[in-house]
Amino acid sequence: MMADAADEALLIVDVQRDFCPGGALAAPGGDAIVPAVNQHIEEAQRRHLPVYASRDWHPAVTRHFTTYGGTWPVHCVQDTPGASFHAGLQLPADTIVISKGDHPEQHGYSAFEGHTAAGTRLLDDLRARGIRRLYVAGIATDYCVRATVLDGLQAGLQVDVLRDAITGIDVRPGDTDAALNEMTRAGAQIVEHLRSA
Repeated sequence: MMADAADEALLIVDVQRDFCPGGALAAPGGDAIVPAVNQHIEEAQRRHLPVYASRDWHPAVTRHFTTYGGTWPVHCVQDTPGASFHAGLQLPADTIVISKGDHPEQHGYSAFEGHTAAGTRLLDDLRARGIRRLYVAGIATDYCVRATVLDGLQAGLQVDVLRDAITGIDVRPGDTDAALNEMTRAGAQIVEHLRSA
C-alpha cells in the first residue's frame, strides 16, 4: 500500500565536510552525490515533505575516536569546520537538523540515535508528524546510512534508499555492496526517485 505524500519525509545522512574529499574521514564519492541529493531536496520541497539532515556532532573527547580507544580518526567535532554540512548542499531553511554522536560514550552511527535542537528523538519527531515512509540519502552507505535504514525498518517505517544519492567508505572492499544487500534483505527498497505523489 502506498503511503500518502503527507506521510513521507526525506532524511539526508551526514553530508558533512569531514566525510567528503579533503575531509578527515572522506568517502570517495562524497562530493559527487551532492547534486543528486539537491535534486531530491528540490522534489521534497515541491511536494511539501519535511526534510531532515543528520550530522555527526562529536565532542572532542569520545570513545568513537582512535585517540580514546575507538575505531575512527578525529572527525566532525562540534562547532568545527569539518562538522559543517557540505558547502554545496542546498538545505531548506526549515530543515530539521538531527545531531548524533554527541555523547562521549556513544558512537552515534544511526540518525535514530540523534535528536533535534529541542532534544526530540528522531523517531518521536517522525511519529508526531505522522511519517510512515522515509527516503534516505547520504554518507556512508556502509555505516551511518546502513544503521539509519535498519533502525527505521525496525521501528516499522517504510524505508526507500535513494541509489544515486548515497556513497560508501568501503574500509574493506565490498562493504558497500554488502550493506545494500543487508538493507534490502531487511525490507528497504533501493529506488531512483521519490515515489509519485
